[in-house]
Amino acid sequence: MNASKKNVLMIVVDQWRGDTLAKLGHPVIKTPNIDALSAEGVTFAKHYTQAVPCGPGRASLLTGLYMMTHRAVQNTIPLDARHTNLALEVRKAGYEPALVGYTTTTPDPRETAAQDPRFTVLGADMEGWRPVGSWGLKNEAYFAWVAANGFNVPANPYEIWAPMGATEDDIGATNKPSVVPAELSDTNWFTERALEFLQGTQHKPWFLHLGYYRPHPPFTACAPYHAMYNPDDCPSPVRAESPAVEAGQHPLLDFYIQAGERKKFFENGQGKSADMAEAEVRQMRASYYGMMSHVDDQLGRVFEFLKKTGQWEDTLIVFTSDHGEQLGDHHLLGKIGYFDQSFHIPMIVRDPRPVADATRGSLVNSFTETIDTMPTILDWLGLDTPRACDGQSLMPFVETGSAPADWRTEVHYEFDFRNIFYSKPEEFLGIGMDESSLSVIQNEDYKYVHFAALPPLFFDLKKDPGQFNNVVNDPAYTLQVLKMAQKMINWKMIHADRTLTGYAASPEGLTSRL
Repeated sequence: MNASKKNVLMIVVDQWRGDTLAKLGHPVIKTPNIDALSAEGVTFAKHYTQAVPCGPGRASLLTGLYMMTHRAVQNTIPLDARHTNLALEVRKAGYEPALVGYTTTTPDPRETAAQDPRFTVLGADMEGWRPVGSWGLKNEAYFAWVAANGFNVPANPYEIWAPMGATEDDIGATNKPSVVPAELSDTNWFTERALEFLQGTQHKPWFLHLGYYRPHPPFTACAPYHAMYNPDDCPSPVRAESPAVEAGQHPLLDFYIQAGERKKFFENGQGKSADMAEAEVRQMRASYYGMMSHVDDQLGRVFEFLKKTGQWEDTLIVFTSDHGEQLGDHHLLGKIGYFDQSFHIPMIVRDPRPVADATRGSLVNSFTETIDTMPTILDWLGLDTPRACDGQSLMPFVETGSAPADWRTEVHYEFDFRNIFYSKPEEFLGIGMDESSLSVIQNEDYKYVHFAALPPLFFDLKKDPGQFNNVVNDPAYTLQVLKMAQKMINWKMIHADRTLTGYAASPEGLTSRL
């Protein structure tokens, strides 16, 4: 490795479930390039995002902060401008961090005019990044590229993601390919933007956030990926015998089962998502896996370019996601609630240095969190992690294969379900905006879900890995519930904002314990 040329490639795919990796034993997924990356790097089996959906998850990923600190609690909710982020920190080392994709960030209204067009969309780009492959506020740059390549873009450009030859019977999952061909897909478009950037910067150190929209909905894969998987081979959904039985677990689950609609996940969707039969769920999963294989093929192009240009051995590669996907489990679609499927995400770190040779291909079973991404990259670059950051560097796992002595024994994540323009749970639940939140603490044995104004949940993960049986009121678990609740309180106290708490005034003047 050239010590003077340290590159970083951070790959952030959207809505990729953490269990959908061949390295973790997924029964059908075919991603040879990601598999090869796992063989050269370290795969973190129990890696979790700290918040869902996209905006909160990416805020935690890129600031290293728990949601309770950054408070960008939902899509469309602004991110406080006082928080630093990964892009701003790596600029201190002379990098101009490039962004292909998006960060789903709403700007701080105290520093941004109310008429700014960024307030009319789900999210713009976070401060500090240099966009080199942004598809625009409403995907207009991508749609223009599709049209410039001779494709007849319809008046509603989003219809390019509809199934080819759709009929009135196609109201959800389908085995038909998308209208847009693979070579003009958004997956290929993001790859082209990345290769353009890499072509122009290969003779100096660089930092690239390479984002992909897939396997985000709509769940329709391009040909030939639409037919790559047989639905009969795809795993069955983990769910109760009916939506009504499932909904009986908790009022929040009841709301999402009643409110979930296919149209949010299929360009031609109609009806409730909870009403999907098992065969339709399997077909949806086949399309979802097809989109993943499409991304994998395009990552192969990027990896091959790095190898061909001699940059592979100078580049740290991090592969991760913003959040997971229910994919029919618990009769749900999307990233919502408190189940692992929404929060468990992939994490692979491939360090090119010889010091990491002994850990190549290894699997880490310690709990790790998306807030660890920023300190890991800063550590590799020789930069300090900001005092406010809640995460810890994963480099000890990469360099030695062992966890630090004080490593966490639980994982934490949060979900805010206040009203936003496309979802309104507050009236259904009879609670207010600032009460619409939950926090989860989970270890190897138990999972405790605390709500601000709704009943709590407690699961015995050894006896009930699917999390169907809430035992919070079972006297046999009273002591365990108390212990987990106490641990959650300790976690919240320890991770309260500490930006300035290392400083103090004294008779001798300002002191620092940093």
